[in-house]
Amino acid sequence: MKIKSILLVLCIGMVLTSCKNIKALNDSDVKNEKSQKKTVMEIQDKGYDLPIDEKKKKEVVNDCEENMEAIRDIYSEFNGMQEADQNIARQMMERMKEIIKQNGNPVRGSDHYSVMENYQKMEMFLNAARQEEKDNVILYEIDIDGGITRKEYTYDGENMFVVSAKMLWNDDTEPMLTYISFLKIKEWKYTEYGNFCYEVCVPEPPEVTEIVDGSCIIRVRPLNEKCLEYSEKYVGPLGYQGNNLLCSNWNIENMQDLDYNGIFEYLYNMKYGKRFSNETGVAGVTADEFESVIMTYLPVTAEELKEWAVYDEKSNTYAWQRLGCGNYAPTHFGLSLPEVIEIKHNEDGTVVLTINAVCDSVVCNDAVITHELTVKFQNDGSVHYVGNRILDNGIDNIPKYQYRLDKLQD
Repeated sequence: MKIKSILLVLCIGMVLTSCKNIKALNDSDVKNEKSQKKTVMEIQDKGYDLPIDEKKKKEVVNDCEENMEAIRDIYSEFNGMQEADQNIARQMMERMKEIIKQNGNPVRGSDHYSVMENYQKMEMFLNAARQEEKDNVILYEIDIDGGITRKEYTYDGENMFVVSAKMLWNDDTEPMLTYISFLKIKEWKYTEYGNFCYEVCVPEPPEVTEIVDGSCIIRVRPLNEKCLEYSEKYVGPLGYQGNNLLCSNWNIENMQDLDYNGIFEYLYNMKYGKRFSNETGVAGVTADEFESVIMTYLPVTAEELKEWAVYDEKSNTYAWQRLGCGNYAPTHFGLSLPEVIEIKHNEDGTVVLTINAVCDSVVCNDAVITHELTVKFQNDGSVHYVGNRILDNGIDNIPKYQYRLDKLQD
C-alpha cells in the first residue's frame, strides 16, 4: 500500500511537471507568433521590403524570362554596340518594344522621351484607381542594357503597391534576375499632362543616414508627334543643368546675361552630334570654333561674344571648364527634363514652344516651371533661339543659376 502511494505521488508529479512544460511551450509559441505578427505589421507599416510569396515571385520570374526569350535575337544583334552609340541603343529598344507590346500590356523604353505603347491600359488602371476601384496593370520597361524591368501596379481599393523586377543578360547570354521588390506607394497622382507621378515608401532617418529618393515620374499619355520631335531635337539636348538658356528670362534685346561659356558644349553637341572634348592642348576654345558654334544657334555677333563671354584677347580663346563639383552645386531642378507641350506659330515667322520642366527627383513635379521658348527656323533648317520667358514668376521657385566661370558671377 505504501509503495502504491509513492507511485501515485510520482505519477501526479510527472503529470503536473508535464502540464507546466506544455504551458511553457504554449506560452513560447504564442509569444513567437505575436512577435512574428508584430514584425509583419511593422514591415507593412513601413511599406518597403514587403514579403513576396513564392507563387507571385515564380509568376514574375517566368513572365520576365518569357519576354527575355522573345527579344533574345535582337539583343544578340545589338550586344555591345548600344553601349557606345545612343542612336543604336534607341533602335534596339524600339525593336524590342515592338515585340513585347504584342502581349497587350504597356511597354516603354528607358530613354527620356520614349513613347509608351498600349498606354491606354495604364490610363484605364489609373482612372479606375481614382475611383477607388480595385485593379492591376503590368508595365514593361526596355533598358539600355537590353534587359527588362517589369513593374506590376496593384490598387486594392485603398492603397497602391508595386512589385518591381529587373532581369538582364549574363555573360553566357542567359536571362538573370538581379532584383525583385514589393513596395507600397506612399503618394500618387495622374496629372493633367499625362504623367504618372508617385513616391514609394523607402527607409528614412534615423534608420538611414542619407535620404533615399523614392519618387518617380512616368509619361503615360504620349506627347503629340510634333511636340515630341521638338522636345527631342531642340530642348532635350540643352536641359537645365550647366547652362541658363532655358531657365532664365532673356530676349533678342537682352542677351548679355546668358552663360555662353556654359552653353557652348551643349550647342557643340547639337551641331556635331558628339560631346565636346578639349584635347587639343589649347587652354580654352579657339575663337573661331567657339563663335561658329554659338552663332549657329544664337543671334549674336563675334564682337558681342567677346564682350559678354569669358574671352582672352591675348590667346584669342574663350575659357571653358568641364562641369564639376568645383563650379556646380547639384540641384534637383538641374536634372529636370524639358517637355514641349504646345507649339504656336507667330506671323513674324517665330515659333513659341511652351515647355514644362519635369523633375522626378525628390520633388516629383511635372511642371516645376513652365516657360515659353521662342525660336526661329532658318532657311537651311537650323534653328535660332531668340528668347525665353518663365511664366507665373516661376523663376522664384528654382535655385539661382550658378555660372560656369567665376567672372560671370560678379
